[in-house]
Amino acid sequence: MKIKTSTFLVVGAGKSGIASAVYLAKEGAQVYLTDMKQAQEMVTVDKEIEKHANIKTIWGQNPKIEDIMPDTIIVSPGVPLTTPLIQEGFKRNIEVISELELAYRVANSPFIAVTGTNGKTTTTALIGQLFQDNDRNVLVGGNIGIPLIEEVSKFNNNDLIVAEVSSFQLETIKNFKPRFAVILNITPDHLDRHLTLEKYKEAKANIFKNQEVEDFLVLNYDDPLVKNLAFDAKSQVIFFSRKNILEEGVYLSQGQIVINIGEGPVPICDPQEIFIKGAHNLENAMAAIAVGYMMGLKPEEIKKTLITFKGVAHRLEFVTEIDGIKFINDSKGTNPDASIKALESYTAPIVLIAGGKNKGNDFGEFADEIKKHVKHLVLVGQAAPEIEAAVEDKGFKNYYRVTTFAEAVHKAYELAEKGDVVLLSPGCASWDMFDSFEQRGDYFKELVYGLKN
Repeated sequence: MKIKTSTFLVVGAGKSGIASAVYLAKEGAQVYLTDMKQAQEMVTVDKEIEKHANIKTIWGQNPKIEDIMPDTIIVSPGVPLTTPLIQEGFKRNIEVISELELAYRVANSPFIAVTGTNGKTTTTALIGQLFQDNDRNVLVGGNIGIPLIEEVSKFNNNDLIVAEVSSFQLETIKNFKPRFAVILNITPDHLDRHLTLEKYKEAKANIFKNQEVEDFLVLNYDDPLVKNLAFDAKSQVIFFSRKNILEEGVYLSQGQIVINIGEGPVPICDPQEIFIKGAHNLENAMAAIAVGYMMGLKPEEIKKTLITFKGVAHRLEFVTEIDGIKFINDSKGTNPDASIKALESYTAPIVLIAGGKNKGNDFGEFADEIKKHVKHLVLVGQAAPEIEAAVEDKGFKNYYRVTTFAEAVHKAYELAEKGDVVLLSPGCASWDMFDSFEQRGDYFKELVYGLKN
Protein backbone atom coordinates (compact mmCIF):
# COMPACT_ATOMS: atom_id res chain seq x y z
CA MET A 1 0.00 0.00 0.00
CA LYS A 2 1.45 3.34 -1.04
CA ILE A 3 1.30 5.81 1.85
CA LYS A 4 4.08 8.35 1.27
CA THR A 5 2.82 11.30 -0.83
CA SER A 6 -0.73 9.82 -0.92
CA THR A 7 -3.73 11.76 0.40
CA PHE A 8 -5.96 10.26 3.09
CA LEU A 9 -9.24 11.46 4.53
CA VAL A 10 -9.83 10.08 8.04
CA VAL A 11 -13.49 10.34 9.05
CA GLY A 12 -14.11 10.32 12.81
CA ALA A 13 -11.63 11.56 15.40
CA GLY A 14 -12.04 8.85 18.01
CA LYS A 15 -9.15 6.67 19.22
CA SER A 16 -8.75 4.72 15.98
CA GLY A 17 -9.19 7.80 13.77
CA ILE A 18 -6.52 9.78 15.61
CA ALA A 19 -4.15 6.79 15.64
CA SER A 20 -4.63 6.31 11.88
CA ALA A 21 -4.05 9.98 11.13
CA VAL A 22 -0.87 10.12 13.21
CA TYR A 23 0.54 6.91 11.69
CA LEU A 24 -0.15 8.07 8.12
CA ALA A 25 1.34 11.51 8.79
CA LYS A 26 4.52 9.96 10.21
CA GLU A 27 4.79 7.86 7.05
CA GLY A 28 4.71 10.96 4.85
CA ALA A 29 1.07 11.12 3.74
CA GLN A 30 -1.09 14.22 3.48
CA VAL A 31 -3.91 13.62 5.98
CA TYR A 32 -7.26 15.34 6.49
CA LEU A 33 -8.96 14.48 9.79
CA THR A 34 -12.62 15.36 10.14
CA ASP A 35 -15.31 15.05 12.80
CA MET A 36 -18.79 16.50 13.20
CA LYS A 37 -17.96 17.73 16.72
CA GLN A 38 -17.38 21.47 16.98
CA ALA A 39 -13.88 22.97 17.28
CA GLN A 40 -14.29 23.76 20.99
CA GLU A 41 -14.88 20.07 21.67
CA MET A 42 -11.71 19.04 19.81
CA VAL A 43 -9.10 21.02 21.76
CA THR A 44 -7.54 17.85 23.23
CA VAL A 45 -7.31 16.26 19.77
CA ASP A 46 -5.73 19.43 18.33
CA LYS A 47 -3.05 19.25 21.04
CA GLU A 48 -2.41 15.57 20.31
CA ILE A 49 -1.79 16.13 16.60
CA GLU A 50 -0.31 19.67 16.59
CA LYS A 51 3.26 18.49 15.87
CA HIS A 52 2.16 16.85 12.61
CA ALA A 53 2.05 19.66 10.06
CA ASN A 54 0.71 17.31 7.39
CA ILE A 55 -2.54 16.65 9.33
CA LYS A 56 -5.20 19.22 8.49
CA THR A 57 -8.39 19.21 10.57
CA ILE A 58 -11.98 19.95 9.58
CA TRP A 59 -14.31 20.17 12.59
CA GLY A 60 -18.07 20.62 12.82
CA GLN A 61 -18.86 19.96 9.16
CA ASN A 62 -18.40 17.44 6.39
CA PRO A 63 -15.63 18.43 3.96
CA LYS A 64 -16.28 18.39 0.23
CA ILE A 65 -14.62 15.36 -1.36
CA GLU A 66 -13.76 17.39 -4.46
CA ASP A 67 -11.74 19.84 -2.35
CA ILE A 68 -9.55 17.01 -1.00
CA MET A 69 -9.70 14.25 -3.63
CA PRO A 70 -8.29 11.60 -1.26
CA ASP A 71 -6.71 8.42 -2.56
CA THR A 72 -8.21 6.53 0.40
CA ILE A 73 -10.85 7.21 3.06
CA ILE A 74 -10.31 5.70 6.53
CA VAL A 75 -13.68 5.43 8.27
CA SER A 76 -13.85 5.12 12.06
CA PRO A 77 -16.03 2.32 13.50
CA GLY A 78 -18.58 4.75 14.94
CA VAL A 79 -19.31 6.36 11.55
CA PRO A 80 -22.10 4.60 9.60
CA LEU A 81 -21.37 3.84 5.95
CA THR A 82 -24.68 5.56 5.09
CA THR A 83 -23.13 8.93 6.05
CA PRO A 84 -23.33 11.22 2.94
CA LEU A 85 -19.56 11.82 3.00
CA ILE A 86 -18.82 8.09 2.83
CA GLN A 87 -21.50 7.56 0.19
CA GLU A 88 -19.89 10.28 -1.92
CA GLY A 89 -16.57 8.43 -1.59
CA PHE A 90 -18.17 5.22 -2.86
CA LYS A 91 -19.74 7.08 -5.81
CA ARG A 92 -16.34 8.43 -6.82
CA ASN A 93 -14.74 4.94 -6.52
CA ILE A 94 -12.47 6.08 -3.70
CA GLU A 95 -11.34 3.18 -1.55
CA VAL A 96 -13.05 3.21 1.86
CA ILE A 97 -11.37 1.09 4.55
CA SER A 98 -11.24 0.79 8.34
CA GLU A 99 -8.27 1.20 10.67
CA LEU A 100 -8.30 -2.61 10.98
CA GLU A 101 -7.68 -2.97 7.24
CA LEU A 102 -4.97 -0.29 7.33
CA ALA A 103 -3.22 -2.07 10.22
CA TYR A 104 -3.41 -5.41 8.43
CA ARG A 105 -1.82 -3.97 5.28
CA VAL A 106 1.19 -2.56 7.12
CA ALA A 107 1.65 -5.46 9.59
CA ASN A 108 4.33 -8.15 9.28
CA SER A 109 2.83 -10.55 11.85
CA PRO A 110 0.11 -13.19 11.47
CA PHE A 111 -3.31 -12.25 12.84
CA ILE A 112 -5.63 -14.15 15.18
CA ALA A 113 -8.99 -12.34 14.98
CA VAL A 114 -11.93 -12.79 17.33
CA THR A 115 -15.50 -11.61 16.84
CA GLY A 116 -18.97 -12.40 18.16
CA THR A 117 -21.80 -10.54 19.82
CA ASN A 118 -20.51 -11.39 23.29
CA GLY A 119 -17.33 -12.72 24.85
CA LYS A 120 -14.89 -11.38 22.29
CA THR A 121 -12.93 -9.17 24.70
CA THR A 122 -12.45 -11.99 27.21
CA THR A 123 -11.51 -14.49 24.47
CA THR A 124 -9.10 -12.08 22.79
CA ALA A 125 -7.38 -11.33 26.10
CA LEU A 126 -7.28 -15.04 27.00
CA ILE A 127 -5.71 -16.04 23.67
CA GLY A 128 -3.15 -13.26 24.06
CA GLN A 129 -2.37 -14.47 27.59
CA LEU A 130 -1.94 -18.09 26.40
CA PHE A 131 0.89 -17.04 24.11
CA GLN A 132 2.39 -14.43 26.44
CA ASP A 133 2.59 -17.07 29.18
CA ASN A 134 4.60 -19.19 26.75
CA ASP A 135 7.10 -16.49 25.79
CA ARG A 136 5.59 -15.33 22.51
CA ASN A 137 5.75 -11.64 21.66
CA VAL A 138 2.08 -10.69 21.27
CA LEU A 139 0.16 -7.53 20.44
CA VAL A 140 -3.38 -7.63 21.86
CA GLY A 141 -5.57 -4.85 20.49
CA GLY A 142 -8.19 -3.79 18.00
CA ASN A 143 -11.65 -3.22 19.41
CA ILE A 144 -10.06 -3.89 22.83
CA GLY A 145 -7.55 -1.43 24.26
CA ILE A 146 -5.21 0.23 21.80
CA PRO A 147 -5.85 0.73 18.06
CA LEU A 148 -3.68 -1.78 16.18
CA ILE A 149 -2.20 0.84 13.86
CA GLU A 150 -0.36 2.40 16.83
CA GLU A 151 1.76 -0.70 17.39
CA VAL A 152 1.73 -3.18 14.46
CA SER A 153 4.88 -1.89 12.81
CA LYS A 154 6.89 -2.81 15.95
CA PHE A 155 6.10 -6.54 15.54
CA ASN A 156 7.73 -8.98 13.12
CA ASN A 157 6.73 -12.24 11.44
CA ASN A 158 7.72 -14.33 14.47
CA ASP A 159 5.27 -12.38 16.64
CA LEU A 160 1.48 -12.57 16.87
CA ILE A 161 -1.30 -10.02 16.64
CA VAL A 162 -4.45 -11.02 18.53
CA ALA A 163 -7.26 -8.68 17.55
CA GLU A 164 -10.80 -8.21 18.79
CA VAL A 165 -12.78 -7.12 15.73
CA SER A 166 -16.28 -5.68 15.61
CA SER A 167 -18.94 -5.81 12.92
CA PHE A 168 -18.33 -2.10 12.26
CA GLN A 169 -14.64 -2.73 11.55
CA LEU A 170 -15.39 -5.77 9.40
CA GLU A 171 -17.84 -3.88 7.15
CA THR A 172 -14.97 -2.26 5.21
CA ILE A 173 -12.27 -4.92 5.00
CA LYS A 174 -10.74 -5.67 1.60
CA ASN A 175 -7.57 -7.78 2.08
CA PHE A 176 -7.84 -8.63 5.79
CA LYS A 177 -7.09 -12.34 6.19
CA PRO A 178 -6.38 -13.69 9.67
CA ARG A 179 -4.51 -16.97 10.08
CA PHE A 180 -7.13 -17.87 12.71
CA ALA A 181 -10.64 -16.41 12.76
CA VAL A 182 -12.94 -17.03 15.74
CA ILE A 183 -16.71 -16.43 15.78
CA LEU A 184 -18.14 -16.99 19.26
CA ASN A 185 -21.86 -16.29 18.82
CA ILE A 186 -24.31 -14.15 16.87
CA THR A 187 -27.37 -12.69 18.57
CA PRO A 188 -29.28 -9.48 17.73
CA ASP A 189 -27.13 -6.40 18.35
CA HIS A 190 -26.38 -3.08 16.66
CA LEU A 191 -29.62 -3.40 14.69
CA ASP A 192 -29.90 0.38 14.83
CA ARG A 193 -26.94 0.36 12.42
CA HIS A 194 -27.15 -2.96 10.53
CA LEU A 195 -30.99 -2.89 10.43
CA THR A 196 -31.42 -6.68 10.17
CA LEU A 197 -29.88 -9.71 11.87
CA GLU A 198 -28.92 -11.04 8.42
CA LYS A 199 -26.91 -7.89 7.61
CA TYR A 200 -25.24 -8.06 11.03
CA LYS A 201 -24.34 -11.72 10.44
CA GLU A 202 -22.92 -10.86 7.00
CA ALA A 203 -20.65 -8.22 8.56
CA LYS A 204 -19.41 -10.74 11.15
CA ALA A 205 -18.80 -13.36 8.43
CA ASN A 206 -16.39 -10.97 6.67
CA ILE A 207 -13.82 -12.12 9.23
CA PHE A 208 -13.16 -15.25 7.15
CA LYS A 209 -14.15 -14.18 3.63
CA ASN A 210 -10.51 -13.92 2.47
CA GLN A 211 -9.26 -17.02 4.29
CA GLU A 212 -7.82 -19.90 2.27
CA VAL A 213 -7.36 -23.61 2.85
CA GLU A 214 -4.24 -23.17 5.01
CA ASP A 215 -6.15 -20.91 7.45
CA PHE A 216 -8.43 -21.87 10.36
CA LEU A 217 -11.95 -20.85 11.34
CA VAL A 218 -13.11 -21.59 14.91
CA LEU A 219 -16.92 -21.73 15.26
CA ASN A 220 -19.46 -22.29 18.02
CA TYR A 221 -21.31 -25.51 17.13
CA ASP A 222 -24.10 -24.70 19.63
CA ASP A 223 -25.08 -21.43 17.90
CA PRO A 224 -27.04 -22.28 14.71
CA LEU A 225 -26.21 -18.98 12.98
CA VAL A 226 -22.51 -19.50 13.64
CA LYS A 227 -22.46 -23.26 12.92
CA ASN A 228 -24.00 -22.77 9.47
CA LEU A 229 -21.27 -20.32 8.45
CA ALA A 230 -19.03 -23.39 8.04
CA PHE A 231 -20.73 -24.02 4.68
CA ASP A 232 -19.27 -20.75 3.34
CA ALA A 233 -15.70 -21.33 4.55
CA LYS A 234 -12.71 -22.21 2.37
CA SER A 235 -10.57 -22.51 5.51
CA GLN A 236 -10.32 -25.45 7.92
CA VAL A 237 -13.21 -25.34 10.39
CA ILE A 238 -12.77 -26.29 14.05
CA PHE A 239 -15.98 -26.45 16.08
CA PHE A 240 -16.29 -26.08 19.84
CA SER A 241 -19.33 -27.14 21.88
CA ARG A 242 -20.26 -27.25 25.56
CA LYS A 243 -23.51 -29.14 24.79
CA ASN A 244 -22.51 -31.80 22.26
CA ILE A 245 -19.85 -34.47 21.88
CA LEU A 246 -18.27 -33.75 18.51
CA GLU A 247 -16.57 -36.06 16.04
CA GLU A 248 -13.80 -33.45 15.89
CA GLY A 249 -13.24 -30.22 17.79
CA VAL A 250 -13.28 -29.02 21.40
CA TYR A 251 -15.98 -30.43 23.70
CA LEU A 252 -16.75 -31.93 27.12
CA SER A 253 -16.12 -35.62 27.75
CA GLN A 254 -16.07 -37.49 31.06
CA GLY A 255 -15.75 -34.31 33.10
CA GLN A 256 -12.90 -32.88 31.02
CA ILE A 257 -12.54 -30.32 28.24
CA VAL A 258 -10.93 -32.25 25.40
CA ILE A 259 -9.67 -31.38 21.95
CA ASN A 260 -9.94 -33.95 19.21
CA ILE A 261 -8.52 -33.06 15.82
CA GLY A 262 -8.82 -36.51 14.27
CA GLU A 263 -6.31 -38.33 16.48
CA GLY A 264 -8.51 -39.03 19.49
CA PRO A 265 -9.46 -36.78 22.41
CA VAL A 266 -6.65 -34.99 24.26
CA PRO A 267 -7.71 -33.80 27.76
CA ILE A 268 -6.99 -30.18 28.65
CA CYS A 269 -8.59 -29.63 32.08
CA ASP A 270 -11.67 -29.98 34.25
CA PRO A 271 -13.99 -27.01 33.46
CA GLN A 272 -14.30 -26.35 37.21
CA GLU A 273 -10.58 -25.49 37.25
CA ILE A 274 -11.03 -22.54 34.89
CA PHE A 275 -10.71 -19.35 36.95
CA ILE A 276 -13.34 -17.34 35.06
CA LYS A 277 -16.79 -18.77 35.76
CA GLY A 278 -20.03 -19.13 33.81
CA ALA A 279 -21.21 -21.14 30.81
CA HIS A 280 -20.29 -18.31 28.45
CA ASN A 281 -16.71 -18.29 29.76
CA LEU A 282 -16.49 -22.04 29.21
CA GLU A 283 -17.28 -21.36 25.55
CA ASN A 284 -14.70 -18.56 25.45
CA ALA A 285 -12.11 -20.94 26.93
CA MET A 286 -12.94 -23.65 24.37
CA ALA A 287 -12.39 -21.22 21.50
CA ALA A 288 -9.04 -20.18 23.00
CA ILE A 289 -8.04 -23.84 23.46
CA ALA A 290 -8.69 -24.52 19.76
CA VAL A 291 -6.40 -21.66 18.72
CA GLY A 292 -3.66 -22.41 21.25
CA TYR A 293 -3.52 -26.14 20.54
CA MET A 294 -3.52 -25.74 16.76
CA MET A 295 -0.67 -23.24 17.09
CA GLY A 296 1.46 -25.75 18.97
CA LEU A 297 0.81 -25.09 22.65
CA LYS A 298 0.86 -28.20 24.85
CA PRO A 299 -2.19 -29.19 26.96
CA GLU A 300 -0.36 -28.44 30.22
CA GLU A 301 0.67 -25.00 28.91
CA ILE A 302 -2.92 -24.20 27.99
CA LYS A 303 -4.23 -25.45 31.35
CA LYS A 304 -1.78 -23.29 33.29
CA THR A 305 -3.21 -20.14 31.72
CA LEU A 306 -6.85 -21.25 32.03
CA ILE A 307 -6.57 -21.75 35.78
CA THR A 308 -4.84 -18.41 36.40
CA PHE A 309 -6.42 -15.99 33.87
CA LYS A 310 -8.65 -13.63 35.84
CA GLY A 311 -10.71 -12.13 33.02
CA VAL A 312 -10.99 -8.53 31.87
CA ALA A 313 -12.16 -5.28 33.43
CA HIS A 314 -15.87 -4.48 33.11
CA ARG A 315 -16.88 -8.10 32.38
CA LEU A 316 -18.25 -9.76 35.55
CA GLU A 317 -15.49 -7.90 37.39
CA PHE A 318 -15.61 -8.30 41.17
CA VAL A 319 -15.37 -4.82 42.69
CA THR A 320 -15.67 -5.31 46.45
CA GLU A 321 -17.87 -6.64 49.23
CA ILE A 322 -19.74 -4.36 51.64
CA ASP A 323 -21.77 -5.73 54.55
CA GLY A 324 -21.83 -9.16 52.94
CA ILE A 325 -23.07 -7.73 49.59
CA LYS A 326 -20.89 -8.42 46.53
CA PHE A 327 -20.65 -5.68 43.88
CA ILE A 328 -20.01 -6.84 40.30
CA ASN A 329 -19.15 -4.58 37.37
CA ASP A 330 -20.46 -5.96 34.08
CA SER A 331 -20.61 -2.65 32.25
CA LYS A 332 -19.55 -4.52 29.11
CA GLY A 333 -23.00 -6.13 29.11
CA THR A 334 -24.13 -3.76 26.35
CA ASN A 335 -26.89 -5.94 24.90
CA PRO A 336 -29.60 -8.19 26.39
CA ASP A 337 -27.83 -11.45 25.51
CA ALA A 338 -24.65 -10.41 27.34
CA SER A 339 -26.66 -9.46 30.41
CA ILE A 340 -28.63 -12.73 30.32
CA LYS A 341 -25.31 -14.59 30.44
CA ALA A 342 -24.30 -12.47 33.43
CA LEU A 343 -27.56 -13.27 35.27
CA GLU A 344 -27.02 -16.98 34.65
CA SER A 345 -23.58 -16.81 36.28
CA TYR A 346 -24.88 -16.31 39.85
CA THR A 347 -26.91 -18.45 42.23
CA ALA A 348 -27.15 -15.71 44.91
CA PRO A 349 -30.09 -13.24 44.84
CA ILE A 350 -29.36 -10.40 42.40
CA VAL A 351 -30.09 -6.69 42.60
CA LEU A 352 -29.67 -5.67 38.96
CA ILE A 353 -28.85 -2.20 37.60
CA ALA A 354 -29.94 -2.03 33.95
CA GLY A 355 -30.63 0.56 31.26
CA GLY A 356 -28.77 2.85 28.90
CA LYS A 357 -29.06 3.36 25.16
CA ASN A 358 -30.91 0.63 23.28
CA LYS A 359 -29.17 -0.47 20.06
CA GLY A 360 -32.38 -1.69 18.42
CA ASN A 361 -32.84 -4.76 20.64
CA ASP A 362 -35.99 -6.40 21.99
CA PHE A 363 -36.03 -6.84 25.79
CA GLY A 364 -38.55 -9.71 25.97
CA GLU A 365 -36.08 -12.53 26.63
CA PHE A 366 -34.08 -10.32 29.00
CA ALA A 367 -37.31 -9.69 30.97
CA ASP A 368 -37.93 -13.46 31.19
CA GLU A 369 -34.48 -13.96 32.72
CA ILE A 370 -34.92 -10.97 35.06
CA LYS A 371 -38.10 -12.60 36.38
CA LYS A 372 -36.16 -15.86 36.98
CA HIS A 373 -32.98 -14.48 38.53
CA VAL A 374 -33.52 -10.95 39.87
CA LYS A 375 -34.76 -9.95 43.33
CA HIS A 376 -34.87 -6.20 42.65
CA LEU A 377 -34.34 -4.25 39.41
CA VAL A 378 -33.07 -0.66 39.30
CA LEU A 379 -33.63 1.07 35.94
CA VAL A 380 -31.78 4.12 34.67
CA GLY A 381 -31.10 5.80 31.33
CA GLN A 382 -32.81 6.23 27.99
CA ALA A 383 -34.04 2.62 27.65
CA ALA A 384 -35.49 2.41 31.19
CA PRO A 385 -39.12 2.79 29.98
CA GLU A 386 -38.65 0.00 27.39
CA ILE A 387 -37.19 -2.43 29.95
CA GLU A 388 -39.90 -1.45 32.43
CA ALA A 389 -42.60 -2.25 29.85
CA ALA A 390 -40.91 -5.60 29.07
CA VAL A 391 -40.74 -6.72 32.73
CA GLU A 392 -44.29 -5.47 33.41
CA ASP A 393 -45.44 -7.62 30.49
CA LYS A 394 -43.87 -10.66 32.24
CA GLY A 395 -45.54 -9.82 35.56
CA PHE A 396 -42.34 -8.67 37.32
CA LYS A 397 -43.09 -5.81 39.72
CA ASN A 398 -39.92 -5.34 41.81
CA TYR A 399 -38.45 -2.53 39.74
CA TYR A 400 -37.47 1.04 40.57
CA ARG A 401 -36.85 3.93 38.15
CA VAL A 402 -34.19 6.51 39.00
CA THR A 403 -32.87 9.55 37.16
CA THR A 404 -29.09 9.49 37.63
CA PHE A 405 -26.50 6.73 37.60
CA ALA A 406 -25.38 7.65 41.12
CA GLU A 407 -28.97 7.24 42.32
CA ALA A 408 -29.06 3.80 40.70
CA VAL A 409 -26.02 2.58 42.64
CA HIS A 410 -27.29 4.00 45.94
CA LYS A 411 -30.76 2.52 45.39
CA ALA A 412 -29.29 -0.92 44.62
CA TYR A 413 -27.23 -0.80 47.83
CA GLU A 414 -30.31 0.24 49.81
CA LEU A 415 -32.31 -2.72 48.39
CA ALA A 416 -29.59 -5.34 48.81
CA GLU A 417 -29.16 -7.57 51.84
CA LYS A 418 -26.29 -9.68 53.14
CA GLY A 419 -25.62 -12.54 50.69
CA ASP A 420 -26.95 -10.62 47.67
CA VAL A 421 -25.09 -9.59 44.51
CA VAL A 422 -25.43 -6.04 43.21
CA LEU A 423 -24.83 -6.48 39.49
CA LEU A 424 -24.33 -3.69 36.99
CA SER A 425 -25.19 -5.39 33.70
CA PRO A 426 -27.11 -2.78 31.71
CA GLY A 427 -28.19 -4.76 28.62
CA CYS A 428 -27.66 -1.48 26.75
CA ALA A 429 -24.93 0.73 25.35
CA SER A 430 -23.56 3.53 27.53
CA TRP A 431 -23.85 6.41 25.07
CA ASP A 432 -26.87 8.12 26.64
CA MET A 433 -24.87 9.03 29.76
CA PHE A 434 -21.23 8.06 29.09
CA ASP A 435 -18.65 8.09 26.30
CA SER A 436 -17.97 4.35 26.66
CA PHE A 437 -18.80 1.26 28.69
CA GLU A 438 -15.35 1.65 30.31
CA GLN A 439 -16.26 5.11 31.60
CA ARG A 440 -19.56 3.75 32.93
CA GLY A 441 -17.83 0.81 34.66
CA ASP A 442 -15.16 3.05 36.17
CA TYR A 443 -17.83 5.40 37.54
CA PHE A 444 -19.71 2.42 39.00
CA LYS A 445 -16.54 1.30 40.79
CA GLU A 446 -15.90 4.84 42.05
CA LEU A 447 -19.44 5.04 43.45
CA VAL A 448 -19.18 1.59 45.07
CA TYR A 449 -15.86 2.46 46.75
CA GLY A 450 -17.60 5.64 47.94
CA LEU A 451 -20.24 3.49 49.65
CA LYS A 452 -17.49 1.50 51.34
CA ASN A 453 -15.73 4.60 52.58
